[in-house]
Amino acid sequence: MKIYNSLKSAKKRHKDCKVVRRKGRLYVINKTNPRFKARQG
Repeated sequence: MKIYNSLKSAKKRHKDCKVVRRKGRLYVINKTNPRFKARQG
């Protein structure tokens, strides 16, 4: 999992990326290709 300052670039990497908020942190999750996971905050 990568830790980003901005998740906008991370979301563009794959068409199935979704931005999710959990416990005050922003995550990018991807069911089809899990290597695109990212976190902010």
